[in-house]
Amino acid sequence: MILEHEIPTGSKLYFGENAKKKREIEAIASNVLFEEGFEEIVTPLFSYHQHHSISNTRELVRVSDSANNQMSLRADSTIDVVKIITKRLGNNTSHKKWFYIQPVFKAPSFETNQVGAEFIDTNALEDVLNVNMKVFKELKLEPLLQLCNIKIPKLICEELDLNLEDFKLIKVDKFLSLGVEWLTKLVYLETLEDLDKALEIVPSNIKVELEKLKDLALKLEYKNFVLSPLYYSAMLYYDELFYRVIEKNEIYARGGSYTSDNIKSVGFAINTDTLI
Repeated sequence: MILEHEIPTGSKLYFGENAKKKREIEAIASNVLFEEGFEEIVTPLFSYHQHHSISNTRELVRVSDSANNQMSLRADSTIDVVKIITKRLGNNTSHKKWFYIQPVFKAPSFETNQVGAEFIDTNALEDVLNVNMKVFKELKLEPLLQLCNIKIPKLICEELDLNLEDFKLIKVDKFLSLGVEWLTKLVYLETLEDLDKALEIVPSNIKVELEKLKDLALKLEYKNFVLSPLYYSAMLYYDELFYRVIEKNEIYARGGSYTSDNIKSVGFAINTDTLI
C-alpha cells in the first residue's frame, strides 16, 4: 500500500533550509560560470542517446515515444549537450562554453541534481577544472582534488597483461606482488615530486601520459590536490585526463576530457545533493 504522502525511494524532496542551500549553490555556481563566459542550456528530460553516456544501460529509465521508438529519462547531461549544440543548434550559435543546472535519473527511481559545464571543441581540461574549483572557492570549500589519466591503467594492462577489473577494484596487493619497480612507484605516487621520480623509469608510452598529468597539475590554480595515475573511472566517455573532487569519501564533482562525434571536449558536473 502506497500512502498519499510517500515519494519513490531515491527521489528528492527539498524544503526549508535544504531548499535554501540548493538555491544558494546553484546561484553561486551560475554566477561564476556566467563570469567565465559560459551560457546556460536546459536539455530535454527525455533522450534517444543516453546509451552513449552510461556504461551500465540497465540503469536507464526507459520509455517510448509516440512512434514507439525507445528513449530514456536523462541519465547524464554531457553527451546530450554536445549533440544538441553541434547538431541541432550548430547553425544558430558558434558559442562553445555551456552550463546546465538540472537533475539526472537512473533506474528504478534515483534522482541526482547537478551543476555541470561543457567546453566544446577543446582538449584543455584546465579551462574547466579551474572554473570548477573557483565554484568551490566561492562556496568556501576546499575539498581534495584527485587528478587521473584513464589511459594509464589501460596501457599498464597491455604492458603487464593485467585486467582493467584489477584497477576498478584497486587491487594494490596484486600490483605490488608483481615486483615491478615502476609500477610500485605508480602505486604510491601522489605528488609532483613522486611523478618526476616515476618518469625516470616508466615505459615510454606510459611516460607520455604521465607527462600530460604533470602538465595539468602545473596549470592548476588550486593547491589541495593529489595525483592518482592508477585510478580507473567507470564513466563511459572519459578517454584521457579526468578528475574527482572528494571530501570525507563523498564525491563533490567529476570532470574530464572526452570525444563525441569526433569532437574533443572537456567538462565537469558538481553533485548538488552531496554539497547540501
